[in-house]
Amino acid sequence: MPFDPQAYRPETALLTLGDGFYDAVQAADFPETRLRFRNDRAAAEIGIAGLTDAEWTRHFGRFDPLPGSLPQPLALRYHGHQFRQYNPDIGDGRGFTFAQARDTNGRLMDLGTKGSGQTPWSRFGDGRLTLKGGVREILAAEMLEALGVPTSRAFSLIETGEQLARNDEPSPTRSAVLVRLSHGHIRIGTFQRLAFERDEAGLRTLTRYVLANLYGESGDDPLRLLDLVIGRTATLAARYMAAGFVHGVLNSDNINVTGESFDYGPWRWTSSWDPAFTAAYFDHAGLYAFGRQPEAIHWDAMQLAVSLRPLVEAEPMIALLETFAQRYGEAIVAAFLWRLGRTPKGSGDDQALVQSVERALRDTATPIDRFFHDAFAQPLPDGYGAPWTEVRAALAAYPPRTARSAFWHGEPCSMLIDEVETIWSAIAQSDDWGPLHAKVAQVRAFGAALAG
Repeated sequence: MPFDPQAYRPETALLTLGDGFYDAVQAADFPETRLRFRNDRAAAEIGIAGLTDAEWTRHFGRFDPLPGSLPQPLALRYHGHQFRQYNPDIGDGRGFTFAQARDTNGRLMDLGTKGSGQTPWSRFGDGRLTLKGGVREILAAEMLEALGVPTSRAFSLIETGEQLARNDEPSPTRSAVLVRLSHGHIRIGTFQRLAFERDEAGLRTLTRYVLANLYGESGDDPLRLLDLVIGRTATLAARYMAAGFVHGVLNSDNINVTGESFDYGPWRWTSSWDPAFTAAYFDHAGLYAFGRQPEAIHWDAMQLAVSLRPLVEAEPMIALLETFAQRYGEAIVAAFLWRLGRTPKGSGDDQALVQSVERALRDTATPIDRFFHDAFAQPLPDGYGAPWTEVRAALAAYPPRTARSAFWHGEPCSMLIDEVETIWSAIAQSDDWGPLHAKVAQVRAFGAALAG
């Protein structure tokens, strides 16, 4: 049976917002649909791993509605600050929310697209996605999931048979449609649009929707919402840093109010602890550089507070925003010690350890993945010299939370740009998908080992 009767729980919660929040759209009619990647691990979480490839392609390439879920695709409306410049002319321009369902933990999940065709918000874009962009999103999402970063998952990738012209890769290039599974697609920019339009009733409605459907809480208290979002986004920032990940475009329309990372365009992993490292070639000022990501995400959280201002006084929101630094500090301690295979003590020693690790990584340019691999659940090996003396002593005071023997036995598992380009080259030059699938399998094994 393609739909697991015990696990498939379709939803239509988005419709409760009303049609002022979205536009009903149609998917593009693609010349062909060639299934290239299906995430059965994620599909099992919403009870649809039993779909045949033909059924999968019909739903996620031709977008026949999933039974009991949304009757047609919905392009969400939102605004946002893009590199700190407010833009009221954006929205789902090459994607839409296709379906909703509850996962095995009861969370409301959205199936959203990228490259599914034009919408009223496409402006001058073609509504399409390059195949390389889809491959890169698979790799980013899989690696982030393995490293404990809250992230959307690349759910499906289908090649669509069109030739696209792009300025940032050799053209014409192959096209694809991506589906991602996310814990909601409500962005900070979704609230910004309502504030811009002075729609207080809409702000109340959206606040109630997010609290009820994405946080499992009743009411429409904007302070409670802001408190929850600050906590989740501070954790996201910390997990990015511990992972050595640079998102590249942390605009307010790219920040999900659940604190779940998504939308992987010019992402990169930095090989060493370089605060100035940027992922986007167009980020000339380094606004979203590796070391500035916590600042950028905090700034975006401030924009949510500004958007909620019609509903609540400023003073209590300011007090909540001022807790971001403390929450980030607590979250990065937890993230570092998790990658090190240690359990936090809950004392100042934890913060001192993290600071000493950051300092040694920065001063020695040691590869981040190499260090965390070598130090996981064991003493720092010989070969780490004098700059690591403080780290070595600090780690000795933390017993492992799991046996080193259960950890990843190969070389450090990384996702640096050279390997990404090699994987893509195999596809572009000889249509060889083996390296991509092999890397996904490796990353998943690494994630399982890291989780203990």
